[in-house]
Amino acid sequence: MDEARSVLSVQATLGEGPVWVEREQALWFVDIKNHKVHRFDPASGDHRAYDAPGQVGWVLPADDGAFLAGLQQGVARFDPATGVFDVIATPEAALPTNRLNDAAVDGRGRVWFGSMDDGEGAATGRLYRFDRGTVVDSGLAPVSITNGPAISPDGRTLYHTDTLGRIIHRVPINDDGSLGTPSQFAVIDEADGWPDGAVCDAEGFVWTGLWGGWRARRYAPDGTIAAEVRLPAANVTKIAFGGADLRTAYATTARKGLDADALASQPLAGNVFAFETDTPGLAGNLVKLR
Repeated sequence: MDEARSVLSVQATLGEGPVWVEREQALWFVDIKNHKVHRFDPASGDHRAYDAPGQVGWVLPADDGAFLAGLQQGVARFDPATGVFDVIATPEAALPTNRLNDAAVDGRGRVWFGSMDDGEGAATGRLYRFDRGTVVDSGLAPVSITNGPAISPDGRTLYHTDTLGRIIHRVPINDDGSLGTPSQFAVIDEADGWPDGAVCDAEGFVWTGLWGGWRARRYAPDGTIAAEVRLPAANVTKIAFGGADLRTAYATTARKGLDADALASQPLAGNVFAFETDTPGLAGNLVKLR
């Protein structure tokens, strides 16, 4: 794997949720704290930003040509042509201090997404499943900050991250969409930061961004560390595989929590980075809205 390079200067406060949209050959991601959705075309260099009506944790391409977005207010359909967000589900209307945080689409078009305490303290974050307009609680125990989730290539395993607990869990996905009993997949040492967003590659290895860890890390299916790529930014949030062969990893980063001295020492913090990988990622799935 080559060295990570900055490919888009956005200086995001909290860059997150990168996803490669194959129908556009473009990378979409969000800046949660600045209420922005971003689209980046690496081939042309075209970059566009859209205003969201609040904190937005993720956007995922849907089967009707629009996107599904995770807002603090709830799950919304986002149409880039109009810039309009239409909220269609509010799973945590009774928890106004929570927000949605990170998501993934499985091969059946279902979205697995988590929530978190926006103050990053209370254990009020849960994992949900969106299935054609219906949202159900996955039943996993609540944590302060959910991250991932990532879906294995065969669609039978979900990797669920408890960021503050520094644990990535492996959870079986049953045929009916229910989840089995979680088991420990990986524990991140305190010196290596906190596990953030996760994604699987075509070999079923799990990549995670490490907040405060200056790197993206690849785990083998048995939970051992297989590879690491260092970045010139401390807060690495998540990667997405893109490009025609899905061998380019795009990493979002964040400036959140960095003081003036830290920002001076890492001027590229908050940018989008890219590096090449030997193993490609997985082709993206479209959200089934109905």
